Amino acid sequence: MICIATFYSHFGAVRFKRMCDQQGWPARMMPVPRSLSSSCGTCVQYEGSLPDEYPAEIEQIVACDDGCYRTLYAAENA
Repeated sequence: MICIATFYSHFGAVRFKRMCDQQGWPARMMPVPRSLSSSCGTCVQYEGSLPDEYPAEIEQIVACDDGCYRTLYAAENA
């Protein structure tokens, strides 16, 4: 499954990318697609499952299905 995670800060995106690398999930940092909102403008696109724990920096995680986005996780204060 291809997912996009958005963050409240660039630092959160960097930390999440490192976590993906440690999990062995292919991941890359990129600008947030216009149809998704983000506080910092940086997201991580990755292939894998949902993380066991959600770092506080994550704003949302969406699945990419043929150009459409389906929300898998949204922070309570998002």
